[in-house]
This record gives sequence, C-alpha cells and structure tokens, in this order.
Amino acid sequence: MPVVRTKDLLDNFNLTLVAGASGIHREILSNDISRPGFEMTGFFEYYPKERIQIIGKTEMNYFKRLSPEEQRDRARRLCTDVTPGIIVTNWLDIPDVLIEAANEAGVPLMKSPRTTNRVIVRITNFLGSKYAPTTAVHGVLVDIYGVGVLIMGKSGVGKSETALELVKRGHRLVADDSVEIRQEDYDTLIGNAPPLIEHLLEIRGLGILNVMTLFGAGAVIRDKRISYVIQLEAWDENKQYERLGIEEETMTIMDVTLPKATIPVKPGRNLAVIIEVAAMNFRLKRMGVNAAEHFSEQLTTMIQNKSENNYF
Repeated sequence: MPVVRTKDLLDNFNLTLVAGASGIHREILSNDISRPGFEMTGFFEYYPKERIQIIGKTEMNYFKRLSPEEQRDRARRLCTDVTPGIIVTNWLDIPDVLIEAANEAGVPLMKSPRTTNRVIVRITNFLGSKYAPTTAVHGVLVDIYGVGVLIMGKSGVGKSETALELVKRGHRLVADDSVEIRQEDYDTLIGNAPPLIEHLLEIRGLGILNVMTLFGAGAVIRDKRISYVIQLEAWDENKQYERLGIEEETMTIMDVTLPKATIPVKPGRNLAVIIEVAAMNFRLKRMGVNAAEHFSEQLTTMIQNKSENNYF
C-alpha cells in the first residue's frame, strides 16, 4: 500500500499553504474526506479526524457567526494530532483563530481557488487511485482501437511477439511481461507497467527493445482500463474451440469479471490480426451489434420456415 502524505496534495493540486507547515509530511490514513458541518455546531462525537477536512462556504459562514469563544473551541478541536490537513475552498478568507490553531497543532491549513465540489471530486479521485486494491499478472496489455486488451498465456506462447506486431500496426503498448492492476472502482481495472520495465518489450532472440524509442511516443501509453482478456494457448487437436462466439467466457481479476476469449496458437495463424479483429468485434458487441447472435437468429428462422413448408 503506497504512503500518501499531505505534501502530495500540495504538489498535485493548486493549493496554497496558509498555516501548519510543520505537518505537511503527515500521512493521509484514509481515502475518504470530510466536511465538518456537524462539528461546527460542537458535535465531535463521531469526528473523522484522520480524514482530509474540506471547509466550503456553508461551513465557513457558520463558523464566522459563532462567538469568539466558540470559534476557538471549534478550531482547537478540528486541529488534532492526526488530522492530515484542512482545505478551505473558493479562496475564502480564513479567520486568524483557525490559522493560530493550525500552527499550534501542526495541521496543514490550505487554501484553494476552486469550488468545493471540484476540490472534493479531484481529491477523492486522487486518493481513490492511490489507495485502490492492486495485484499483478503475467501478460501483455495493449490499447487496440481504444480497447484495453490483456493478452495472457504461458511463457513462450508468443505474447510479446504479438504485441510487437500490434504496435507496428499502429496500436499502443501499455505493459509487457508484468502488468500491475489496480481496482479503482467496483467494475474498473486499470493496468500499467512497473516503472522498471515501462515502454520495454522483450523479444526472444533480440532481447529488450524500447518501444517508445523505436516507434515514437505514440506507440506507448502509461495506463489503460482493461476491458477484454485474450488467452493464448497451444493448439490442442482434442479440444473443442468456440466456432460461433455465442457463448462468452469470462475471467475474474480481484472483484471484476471481464469477458475473455481463448485463441489457439499454431503455425500460420496471424495472431496480431486475430486479436485486432477480436477487439473490434468486442467494441461492436458493446454497441449492440452481435454477429454470432444475428447469424443464430437467421439460422433458426430459416429452419423454422423450412419445417413449416415441408409440413404443408
């Protein structure tokens, strides 16, 4: 699990540090954020002090209507020894009593020119990405016509060679050999390459190739949502492979179930073209065009019509 600190927010967002500079290296222990509305009224029984606190126009206007004693009390109780930071949105003026409390407790007090909703969305997405569950799989991830295709299979089956051909055909490499995957949402998997092998492709007989150097920046992409899985396997004469494509396989990675296709490998088959067409067909299915189902419906109709004609 990566460590995210308040300084990361200062580095990645348009925030201005107003007070509490001694606490910018505090660790953010939760990917949730809080708007301390109830706390402004004095109700701190369930105060999530370990979260980033967002103060918008509503909270600040209420705070300014409190008496000086109440303001000092709320400011002191908001600034705890584990609070990673307080962000005031809309470039609102910050009362001196809140600045003093933040300096005393070492809680970073930051200011943003953005609206409250914009700050909440961006920081929530940032923290959600950093704290997302992760795993790693052996395979190759390629962006084919906007579809993130994860190519899997045993070592030596031809995954990297296929990826090289796909790159030559104008598609983009995300990761080769090892794909790091994070689950950013209940149905969203994002794949990327480990930093050590980013943009690299290993071809047996040639060695390690730098795809970006060979083919340009347009041949690589940093990360991609995984939408489709291709399983490559050596051709088995005794196995029955899908001929029509009506029944779809699936594969579950973490909590997400993805559509999957198994492609047998034998000499003479152009895997790059097959996988390219598989990605295009996947896009068509998402748009509601399913060639296999259409063929099955036409065949059923033809059989029914022929049976009726023979009956009469």
